[in-house]
Amino acid sequence: MRSNTFATAHASGESWQDAANQCLDLLTKDPLPPGGLGLLYISDVIANEMAQVLELFRERTGLSNWMGSVGIGICATGHEYFDEPAVAAMVADLAPGGYRLFDGVDENLDNFNAEHGDWINTTGSHVAIVHADPRNPDAAGLIEDLADQLEGFLVGGFVSSRSAMPQIAGEQVEGGLSGALLADSVPVISGLTQSCLLIGNKHTITACEENVLIELDGRPALQVFEEDIGELMARDLRRVGGSIFAALPVPGSDTGDYLVRNLVGLDEPNGFVAIGEHVEEGESVQFCRRDPAAAAEDLTQMVTRLKERAGDTAKGAVYFSCLARGPNMFGPDSRELTIVQEALGPVPLVGFFCNGEISHDRLYSYTGVLTLFV
Repeated sequence: MRSNTFATAHASGESWQDAANQCLDLLTKDPLPPGGLGLLYISDVIANEMAQVLELFRERTGLSNWMGSVGIGICATGHEYFDEPAVAAMVADLAPGGYRLFDGVDENLDNFNAEHGDWINTTGSHVAIVHADPRNPDAAGLIEDLADQLEGFLVGGFVSSRSAMPQIAGEQVEGGLSGALLADSVPVISGLTQSCLLIGNKHTITACEENVLIELDGRPALQVFEEDIGELMARDLRRVGGSIFAALPVPGSDTGDYLVRNLVGLDEPNGFVAIGEHVEEGESVQFCRRDPAAAAEDLTQMVTRLKERAGDTAKGAVYFSCLARGPNMFGPDSRELTIVQEALGPVPLVGFFCNGEISHDRLYSYTGVLTLFV
């Protein structure tokens, strides 16, 4: 598929060679923009062959500047690939000075600033497409630091794989953050969609310890939780796993964004609720439930709003969705990516299903992050 000067292709096959060559046959039917930025995503079934896939793409396209990652599932225009050798690629016609690849952000930003600080200041870069290694314990903090350093906005996702976890930033890398910085001359717009429906009211945390909610609004946290989820579900709290989550409002958000975090324990004798995030007294929390119908509606609305903002200028798109979405939420036959295509139209798109999604300066869960080049 080609839109203006953005080209994309995707394919699956019996082996990495089949998938990669079929993808390349489609991608190279027409001349590719020289010096463009290549985005390459492969399924984790062939994660160990990432280096060979990258080398083949370099040879056949003549492009050296590729970035990408591996996912348990990968995204393409109107299509999802899971549990099979698959490749999705896009070549974005960006001037060489319009982007800059980076990697090796694994402990702090010292080396990053030394290598890229002057370029960021010269080009006015405020946006980056970022891939992150979920095994790095500092990754969430590094995302916040990088967004602060850019005084801008990050989009991307954490690698998901049942085997190797390679990334691409010119070469194959792993262990930290990598991706592409975009110059101010490369305009993009981005949106985020949630998978959950808020229930009950927003509560103030009046007592807590690390990730354990002790009191909400001055009452035992579990008592408040049971009231919010309803009498039927509260009769058997074993049923809440995978259905009910904690929603932490994002401070300063003008769109009502919230971070979804898992429930990790319910202490009935003491009335405590443990969640997958450290919290502090005075912060807010609300509970939410997975809701496929609400997720589909929110996804459609988010994409529609982005399309309205872009008008007819959208050239290409990248999409990062949670592993818990895709067929696990929307059903088979690539339904999630079909919803995106129906709302967005025939815009070239690539991406992957993540182990955590990056938007602005935060790590999200159970969300989809769509970014358009306009």
